[in-house]
Amino acid sequence: MSEKTQSRKPRIALMGEFSAGKSTLSNLLMGSRPLPEKVTATRLSPVWMTYGNGAPYRVDVDGSTEPVSLDRLVGIPVEETMCIRIELECDILDACDLIDFPGISDPNMSSDIWERMLPEVDAVIWLTHATQAWRQSEASVWDAMPDAVRKNSILLITRFDKLTTEKDRLRVFKRVRRETAGQFAATFPISLLQALDAGEDFDRWDASGAGPFVEHLIGAIETLSKLAARSEVPLYNIPNGTEVPALKLAAVTPRRVDRPLNKDAPKRERPKAAPAGTMPATPGPIT
Repeated sequence: MSEKTQSRKPRIALMGEFSAGKSTLSNLLMGSRPLPEKVTATRLSPVWMTYGNGAPYRVDVDGSTEPVSLDRLVGIPVEETMCIRIELECDILDACDLIDFPGISDPNMSSDIWERMLPEVDAVIWLTHATQAWRQSEASVWDAMPDAVRKNSILLITRFDKLTTEKDRLRVFKRVRRETAGQFAATFPISLLQALDAGEDFDRWDASGAGPFVEHLIGAIETLSKLAARSEVPLYNIPNGTEVPALKLAAVTPRRVDRPLNKDAPKRERPKAAPAGTMPATPGPIT
């Protein structure tokens, strides 16, 4: 499934436990729901999203392909399917591919179903639910991730609005940062649903946590694009100990990016974002 070096875009995986918010994040990044609502929470193989308008298809574990209908994904045999490929015309997929992984802790699905897709990955956006953030099952999977991937990945603490007091928000954020120190390029608290509901309300967009996260993601994609251009091999396959540049943690140029991520979106002046991986100066309730 490798592409030519000159045309290969970075591949970013969306990972986390079941119900951590991966489907909502896909909606936020692309401005539309990539899969019919009735199948987003079903038992699916990894879904590889790329730019285009071609028909969806499944890739078998032996490399063969066959067309599929998005309305009939439930019946696709996950044990025999490497991934489902779908094409969408949205700005973020013009810059990178997104691979939506199933929940890592689904008791009804063998980890083999998603582990065999990891060699296709350059970086990960890992989502962890704020009320039970960074469980041992998550830490165990992440500990096995190659350094080249971990250095260029992002951790999102989702549903951060469920923590209703400043004390709880600071406690969870500091604990997660402590337990994941040096394992991600940046960590951001976020309320994805509130980001979706923000519309043109820039203050609500930033307060949800989406503003700092998206600013960092834009810079991350730019850096990963340069890394991907150097090699046909995704970063997951780079042996530990090999020097691979990590993402710079300095905040990128502040700008509001409308849904979907729009490379032509007008810039908007606002207070400079906090450095990637830090809490807002006054982490009040996310509204």
